Amino acid sequence: MLDFFRNHKRLMMFMLILVIVPGLGFVGIQGFRGFFDESANVASVNGHKITRAEYDDAMRQQLNRARQMLGAQFDAKSFDTPERRSQMLAGLIEQRVLADETQRLHLTASDDAVRRVLLNDPVISSLKNPDGPIDVERYKQLLAMQGMTPDQYDERIRYSIATQQLPAAIQGSAFMSKTLAQHLTELAEQQREVQGIAFHPRDYAAQVQPTDAQLQAYYDAHRNDFATPATATIQYVVMSPTTIGASIQPSDADLKKYYDDNIAHFRTEGEVRASHILIAAPKDASAADKAKAKQKAEDLLAQIKTHPDQFARIAQQNSQDPGSASKGGDLGYFGRGMIAGGKAFDGAVFALKKDEVSGIVQTDFGFHIVKVTDVKPAVTKPFDEVKDQIAKDVKTQQVGKALSDDSEGFTSIFYEKAKSLQPAADKYKLQVQTATVTPQPDAKLPPDSPLNNPKFLAAVFANDSVTARNNTQAIDVGGNTLIAANVTDYKAAAVPALDAVKDAVRQKVIAVQSNEAAHKDGAAKLANFAKSRATTGFSSPLKVSRSDAQGVPRAALSAIYKANAQKLPAYVGVDLGNDGYAIYRVNSVIAAAPVDPQRLAAAQQQIAQVDAQSEVEAYVEAVRARSKVKFYGSLHTSNAQANGE
Repeated sequence: MLDFFRNHKRLMMFMLILVIVPGLGFVGIQGFRGFFDESANVASVNGHKITRAEYDDAMRQQLNRARQMLGAQFDAKSFDTPERRSQMLAGLIEQRVLADETQRLHLTASDDAVRRVLLNDPVISSLKNPDGPIDVERYKQLLAMQGMTPDQYDERIRYSIATQQLPAAIQGSAFMSKTLAQHLTELAEQQREVQGIAFHPRDYAAQVQPTDAQLQAYYDAHRNDFATPATATIQYVVMSPTTIGASIQPSDADLKKYYDDNIAHFRTEGEVRASHILIAAPKDASAADKAKAKQKAEDLLAQIKTHPDQFARIAQQNSQDPGSASKGGDLGYFGRGMIAGGKAFDGAVFALKKDEVSGIVQTDFGFHIVKVTDVKPAVTKPFDEVKDQIAKDVKTQQVGKALSDDSEGFTSIFYEKAKSLQPAADKYKLQVQTATVTPQPDAKLPPDSPLNNPKFLAAVFANDSVTARNNTQAIDVGGNTLIAANVTDYKAAAVPALDAVKDAVRQKVIAVQSNEAAHKDGAAKLANFAKSRATTGFSSPLKVSRSDAQGVPRAALSAIYKANAQKLPAYVGVDLGNDGYAIYRVNSVIAAAPVDPQRLAAAQQQIAQVDAQSEVEAYVEAVRARSKVKFYGSLHTSNAQANGE
């Protein structure tokens, strides 16, 4: 076979042209390259891709939840960290791992289980008709707004239930003995009386006088800490619902057409309030039973015609509808199709005027006598009343259409007019904006700012943008938003000379040496205290516990509880990192109060839940270990290396 390829090179080249060139016609060069481009993905699990869009959407949802929970205390910087990004990606991978394991074990969910979940959803429950069933048309409309059909949504629910079966089975089997729960609770509530001495680096700073040689040595070892990042001054344009919407204003003719085309949305159908008397005669009843029921209904109708003011009393005494008889037959207000009785019932009721009584009305339930007690006519909101809301809806539609129609041309124009954004701005009525960016997202900007999008920043600092000053491509940053930029000025990353940052270097060296002095002094004092059993110089006694640290740092609390309770007082030293050093004198151990049965039962349940969660995590980790996980790009290089990718 290889010999055939080697001996027929011209033929093989012609065949490749026949295959590849038509493909380029369908998808374009960029699209064809996309078959091999993994930049749109962040990871894959057993061949299933986790896209950058999925990752960004999950991160955006997490930020929105945090913003809603924390309100004014929300700080985007605390969430935009490598650790948070790593946790987010790990969570998406675990979801995919569980989904694959669920499929491997052929787990699924029954139709009844799906139905129960749907009916327990408060949004779907709100679509119920007064007589019980879900309004199918409204349900379909709700799903259509989310781009789904009922069958697709059912499968999504089925998938969700199925993937939860494995964790639920593990959690459901969790068990914690009462003895162990009591022991752990007593340990958690055990107190230790302690006194402390802190050795703060700031107290030693005045003693530190670094030499020029020390400054030079620190600068040489930490040059990158003082580097100024690369910066690019850019012009950029954004095509989004907001920017496109700024130039779109629906005309009055557009609004009126929308109103006329959707008049049903602005119409409240007429309703009546009615009472009825039912003489039951199911449709499968015998002819004799039906005749008997009808005769009774006719007798009651005769009474009502004689005493029309006695309708409620007669209904209470004779109606065989258990839901309304006790209320004098009152059915409340209802519209067409809302009462189980079919067209015959609706036809009779809606033909009556207020206080009129029907003749005998036969339905599948039996024979009815109906009295209309009130009428609410149909009402259509006038155009002027709903004009503002229509304007918003029409504008949203027009903006969506404009985005759909213009996005392809918007993307192409940056290649056709590669040196300037102005042609795009003029054509699509967009504003050319300026900014200065670095290769890393700016914590001062909102996390979802287009200028913080990693793919956009990578395009800005690409060689073609920085050196040739060509436009970037139009970058899709999510939320129907495209952004493109042109670099007008670029400054490469640079490390300033020592003389330029000498004061900053000096402060760093003083901080390091002050901390070293604090640690050295603290360690020396610890040895002396242990020998002399010293009591002076310590703070006032504190009673700390594992659940109530009383302000004692976590690292110190761990050391305090490691002290031998049989050899008190005990002295422990704690390295507090950049905060210096501390010594704690452990004076005594105070046993926890007896755990009452109610508290013990609650503790037993909580500990079992914690144990169950750890078992679930261990199971997921084991499944992940035998899964093929691959990472793309530099989002989590350390994770990729850890997995041997």
